[in-house]
Amino acid sequence: MPVSHPALIVAGPTASGKSALALELARDLPGTVINADAMQVYRELRILTARPTASDEALAPHALYGVRPAREPGSAAWWRGAALAAMAAAHAAGRIPILCGGTGLYLHALTAGLSEIPDPGPAARAEARALLAALGPQALHERLAAVDPATAAALRPTDSQRIARGFEVWRGTGRGLAAWRAAGGTGGPGGWRFAAIVLDPPRAALREAAGARFAAMLEAGAVAEVRALLALGLDPAVPALRAHGVPELAAHLRGEISLDEAASRAVAATGRYVKRQATWLRHHALAPPERVHMIHARIAGQTQFSERIMAEIIRFIHAPA
Repeated sequence: MPVSHPALIVAGPTASGKSALALELARDLPGTVINADAMQVYRELRILTARPTASDEALAPHALYGVRPAREPGSAAWWRGAALAAMAAAHAAGRIPILCGGTGLYLHALTAGLSEIPDPGPAARAEARALLAALGPQALHERLAAVDPATAAALRPTDSQRIARGFEVWRGTGRGLAAWRAAGGTGGPGGWRFAAIVLDPPRAALREAAGARFAAMLEAGAVAEVRALLALGLDPAVPALRAHGVPELAAHLRGEISLDEAASRAVAATGRYVKRQATWLRHHALAPPERVHMIHARIAGQTQFSERIMAEIIRFIHAPA
């Protein structure tokens, strides 16, 4: 019977306390914290993505934080390969891999595999990009909703890159992106077994935490961080320019809104994202029980992490492969 190594997943919406819990586990087990957040991979966005601090990183090994320049968009396929390499390195060092993040698509790609979506072809790609440039993301989102409502429903009307991707897949394959993904992935990675903890604090607590965190980000230099990002002259479609707080602070730097208004809009946008994120994590992100063991599916945060849950983690880690 092939050997199967243990790995943990600490998932949850923005501001749920998952990074603190992952760090606590990494110190106790010991383990390596591996980033599973799509925005925390960009090196220019330490403050606004709430990446672990230098003092956090000194307490336990961390991987895949700030490893890509903002001009090079990440993807689920790239992240999956990088995460598997980081997991192997952690195991070789005698540490438990601890995947930490709230990007459901990344976690699903890791545990269930990637959907085999056919290449839509250059003509469909060119048409999607041309329509995006001519109509703008919101109008293209409306067109996508008319032909592929399932995919459109999962996308923000301002998410230009993913809207164009959804349209090109439908145009080039005759089938929506959501339908291709629902058809199933290539399967989880051989040699690994997963256990997951999903944090799910009350929405009011998340809104309060998001507001406090954004205020702290402003004090830590978030405006200067966005100013430096904009100075790079990036393609407007790159994901880093859509990170929480970037569009709002960019509008402030252009003189369109006050800093207080930018903060208010950023916190409100984060609240809407948290709702979508929690729904995705609840219904889609993690593979079925035969691939991911739910140690404790719903706890409100680090303060509810009990000795009983830690004992269950230890049993999972030492269970026969």
